[in-house]
Amino acid sequence: MNREKIEQTLVLVKPDALKNSLTGYVLSQLSEFHTGLRFAGAKIACVSRMLAEEHYAEHRGKVFYPSLIEYIMGLLHYPDAPERRRIIALVYQGPDAVQKIRDICGPTNPHVAREKRPGCIRALGTVVPLKDAAGNDVGERMDNLIHASAADDEAEREIKLWFRPGDFPPFMRSYLTEINKEEHYYFKDNNLYMTHEPGSVCLIAPGDVVWKSDFDVLRSMQQGLPAAAPLASVAAKYLINYTAE
Repeated sequence: MNREKIEQTLVLVKPDALKNSLTGYVLSQLSEFHTGLRFAGAKIACVSRMLAEEHYAEHRGKVFYPSLIEYIMGLLHYPDAPERRRIIALVYQGPDAVQKIRDICGPTNPHVAREKRPGCIRALGTVVPLKDAAGNDVGERMDNLIHASAADDEAEREIKLWFRPGDFPPFMRSYLTEINKEEHYYFKDNNLYMTHEPGSVCLIAPGDVVWKSDFDVLRSMQQGLPAAAPLASVAAKYLINYTAE
């Protein structure tokens, strides 16, 4: 059942926060006591490259993009310990959820956060210089402990990327859903199939509850029509923790 939309926002507790044992601190800062918001969803995820690239799609082509992907995947903080590469994905729900969480997180740049918002979560982060093959400075990466959606439309895109409808209690689903009645949808090598192919993975089976926007993408592709989003943006969530890179 879909009800009137309640504002939700995505939070990712990143690998640097986990490595520095700051998870408890972060969660306490984001507690209902401080925010007046409620947990709607939570999961621990091993971040695949496909999921990381879809999450940071707006930064493709930027100098820090490759480092950003390796950062969220946990490759930089756990290069020799793949079993420790993970993030905690959370969805908070309530009035003005996006802005309340952003205020507690603080500015994106940890240096700015320490100067302008001492005591905020990102004030405990750091800025990592990036160098090219010759050792020249080419930019920087923000190891800022936590991601929080920047706007309501961004929150919807991100929540649908990281969570399925079934990850939420029915009364906490904030976006339109649809029940798949008949078709099977399979994924392999970034292609969509309607019948099982060797090595393919079933994304959606009959009876599954899916986001309506995901279903619209799959149906458009099935019919050979332009889709509103790439297939990877649908497939990535269904492959969370399916395989580890």
